[in-house]
Parts: sequence; C-alpha cells; structure tokens
Amino acid sequence: MILAPSLLGLTHVRHAFFTREGGASEGIYASLNGGVGSRDDPALVTENRRRMAAMLEAPALVTAYQIHSATAVIATTPWTREAAPRADAVVTKMKNLAVGVTIADCGPVLLADSEAGVVGAAHAGWRGAFEGIIEAAVSKMEELGARRASIRAAIGPLIRQDSYEVGPEFVARFREADEAYARFFKPSARDGHALFDLPGFIALRLEQARVASIEDLKLDTYSDDRFFSYRRSTHKAEADYGRLIAAISLVD
Repeated sequence: MILAPSLLGLTHVRHAFFTREGGASEGIYASLNGGVGSRDDPALVTENRRRMAAMLEAPALVTAYQIHSATAVIATTPWTREAAPRADAVVTKMKNLAVGVTIADCGPVLLADSEAGVVGAAHAGWRGAFEGIIEAAVSKMEELGARRASIRAAIGPLIRQDSYEVGPEFVARFREADEAYARFFKPSARDGHALFDLPGFIALRLEQARVASIEDLKLDTYSDDRFFSYRRSTHKAEADYGRLIAAISLVD
C-alpha cells in the first residue's frame, strides 16, 4: 500500500492507497482486486477486502455503488453490496469503520479532519469532479462537524495527463463551462484530440472547496503496473480488469 505523507501523522487516522499487490486473486485480477463489480471470484474479492480492512485496523470496509455522480453519503454502520448506496463519496465519524472508493483510472481522494474526527473518500472521475463530487464530500464532512480549514486531502494513483487522451467533444464540454478550464488540456499526437490533466482539475476543485491542504502523490495508474487500469486493460483487449481500493478509517 502507498501512504500519503500529509495524512500519515494524523492522530487516530489510518489510510491507504492500495496497489494490486498482496491479495488472493489470480490471472488478470492478480492479486489485490477489491472490485465487487468485477468478474473475479467473489470469495477472493471478499478475502482481499478483509485484508485491506485489517491493515486499516477496521473490522469492516464499506464502499458505495459508484455511478460517476456528485452524490456523497454518510456511513454509520457497515452495509452489504446489495444495500450499498448509489454514490461516489463516503464520509464517516464512526471509529473502526473504513470508508473507501474503488478506482481503475479515476481519481481517489482521501480526506481527513483529525481534530473533528471525520474522514472521507471520494471517487473523482472526470464526470464526478466536473459535477461536484469533491464539494459534496466536503459538505457531508461539515455535517459531521468537520471544518474546511482543517481538512487535509490527498489525491492518489489515477490516470495522468500523458496517458489520458480525450476527444474534441470532451474538451468542448469543459471550455463551455469555463474557458479557464482550457489550461487542463494540451495537444496530443492525434489531430483534434487532447491530453487531459485530471489530477490538476481535481486539485482545482479541492482549492475551490477551501480545504486546508492538498497533496498529489503523482502516480499514474496507466503506466505503472502496480495499479489496475481500465484504459490499459482496454488497450490490451483484456476481458475485464481489477479495481484498486483507497480507504481511510478512524481508530481508537
């Protein structure tokens, strides 16, 4: 697992951006696949998630049924996959309950206000970040007593600009919303296409949410084989792909 220095020293907080190493899965899912939505053996995914929860000193790890939305929810107790809320950020003030997100190129953002005892995890793909998932997560944390000026945020492994080619309609969507967003694109080798800076855009939304600090681990899921990548799996014509977990918990 990979730790963010900005979160590492926080009292009563445990966190991890898990790599694909150290699990029970095999084949294209080798080995720490946390994706209950993948076609991996469910028993192996359950075991992988149990191992991750244990490393966070939590009896349970919960993730939402992610839909690339701007919806954030509060977790007070564990839930089953069938009962998981449709959302893209989960926050909590409950101790010994790890909240997380699954990713395979989208941006995982872990958030913590250790003074208030509130933590959260957001799944920020381009659509969620564009529509406001970061702001929704911060607002839910405030409902639990967190203060924006005390929230630390860490952006984990995600697809980075040199690996993220998009079409002209994608660029147009952003520029129509705000011409200043043009700075998150640079030309690609293909005519009419561009390379999108997803972590830069997520960082901007965090800045606009007025959190205390922002750390970007600067890791690329596409080019680094330690991570699962939807786009890399697609380019390699693989039948499916595993999911990484980024999670955070409060401990005694």
